[in-house]
Amino acid sequence: MKVLVIGSGAREHALCRSLSLDPDITALHCAPGNAGIAEVAELHQVDALDGKAVAALAGDLGADLVVVGPEAPLVAGVADAVREAGIPVFGPSREAAQLEGSKAFAKEVMAAAGVPTARSYVCTTEAEVAEALDAFGAPYVVKDDGLAAGKGVVVTSDPDAAKAHAAACVGVAHPPSGQRGRVVVEEFLDGPEVSLFAVTDGRTVVPLQPAQDFKRALDGDEGPNTGGMGAYSPLPWADPKLVDEVLRTVLRPTVDEMRRRGTPFSGLLYAGLAITSRGVRVIEFNARFGDPETQVVLARLRTPLAGVLLAAANGTLADLEPLRWSEDAAVTVVVASHNYPGTPRTGDPITGLDEVAAEDAPHAYVLHAGTRRDGDAVVSAGGRVLSVTATGEDLSAARERAYRAVDRIRLDGSQHRTDIAARAAGA
Repeated sequence: MKVLVIGSGAREHALCRSLSLDPDITALHCAPGNAGIAEVAELHQVDALDGKAVAALAGDLGADLVVVGPEAPLVAGVADAVREAGIPVFGPSREAAQLEGSKAFAKEVMAAAGVPTARSYVCTTEAEVAEALDAFGAPYVVKDDGLAAGKGVVVTSDPDAAKAHAAACVGVAHPPSGQRGRVVVEEFLDGPEVSLFAVTDGRTVVPLQPAQDFKRALDGDEGPNTGGMGAYSPLPWADPKLVDEVLRTVLRPTVDEMRRRGTPFSGLLYAGLAITSRGVRVIEFNARFGDPETQVVLARLRTPLAGVLLAAANGTLADLEPLRWSEDAAVTVVVASHNYPGTPRTGDPITGLDEVAAEDAPHAYVLHAGTRRDGDAVVSAGGRVLSVTATGEDLSAARERAYRAVDRIRLDGSQHRTDIAARAAGA
């Protein structure tokens, strides 16, 4: 099987790494990729938001499957263009991807499907925002309606900070959808958060193993929201019946509602959940694999990945054998560049990668996010630069291996959290 992966982050590196280990893969391509992905896949330059260009590349390569990694191409309709070219694609249509592209749309779908979620108001003016904030009280939860690279949400007890974030969102147009002028104000959900992915072909829904990520930039869940600073799986504290409950109350009803609307959802449905004192509640939906949770979930998946993704693309998930999982735990620690999540500094050399490969493999490895080649050197090219991932017989062992590998890496001004999975591991 020949596979083309679209994207350039650590999520795509994790996908490419898993696909490269699949015995059914005869050729692996990625566009545009990064310095790490280049070690396992052939890279190509293409505008990831240009559906016709992606479809043309897939045709030229003779791809049997295209996997669209990031959310922006999905919301732009890239998967539609590939399907129209007659090539199987893992990823929802433009219309179905609005589950992530518009939080207001996702709320509408959840209401119709009876999916438990936070009460909310969709606001188009600052006056409406002020009324919604008063209705719910602190802590205030304010969400940009459109795509914001995981940084469009503010949770704060400061009403001025909540209003300032809302004001920055109202009236802003979000490419590629062009949505503007909406912000979602929600009630605060208490309790721990869980990420649960599910592969679906629009009818059958196959859940993966749950993970927990760490959104705040600093230890102790302090600092601004980020795209994610680390993750771990499994969740030893979670109810063993959690996955079945979420499948019954969240995932299947949502997929059924999308099909009822004539916009079936095929691809990866990501449910961001809060385990509240009142039960499970959906915080948000994403229309693709999450980053950094993908890194730990795929580290534990033992079923070859290509067949799973192709079954979703071809509508044959019902025929798939049950997924197989490792009993090992996995931990990912994100190494970010100086000043992330503000304006990150780029172009700094990264060293120590060879040491990790020599000393820590196969139990620990580095997945590239924001990197590029500069001659013989690998340099930083984004905010989140690397995802250091490790496995072990339990979370404590996986965590120790991950941080040992992190300590070998040298990137001037870099930052990382030191408490990823610490509480769950009893550290």
